[in-house]
Amino acid sequence: MVEMQVYGLAVENDTETPVLVLKSEELGVVLPIWIGAMEAMAISMVLNEVSFPRPMTHDLLLSTIATFGGELVSVDIVDIEKGTFYAEIMVRKDGELVAIDSRPSDAVAIAVRADCPVRVSQKVLDVAGTRDIEEKVEEKSGWEDDLEGLSPDDFKYKM
Repeated sequence: MVEMQVYGLAVENDTETPVLVLKSEELGVVLPIWIGAMEAMAISMVLNEVSFPRPMTHDLLLSTIATFGGELVSVDIVDIEKGTFYAEIMVRKDGELVAIDSRPSDAVAIAVRADCPVRVSQKVLDVAGTRDIEEKVEEKSGWEDDLEGLSPDDFKYKM
């Protein structure tokens, strides 16, 4: 598993679909995952330090894990099949590691709240990872060109 950082969120120009971008500084690779608008908002709220007076759904899950004596260890994007990504929320309880099936967007929304590692399997990176586009971020047109070059049909996260 490769630890990756949440590099940010973008919007794919043609479909206006949110794209979650994970990045490994060490490997110089990014992983774009097309996600739903609600999940993008849940991630964006944390990245932009927006708080709400009451817990949101991802906060509730974290609270439930803690209330029942669990500890969030990581969220792992473990597989990709036919353009659909699969993730697991890794929780330690009573010394045992338990994997909870999750959509990657929900797993990442939880990870950014808990400040825990986001890890990606080598298989997923081999199939859906792309070269480092950091140098193009400063040039808006370069970033858009790279996003347009990534096909949602090849990598799009299906709900």
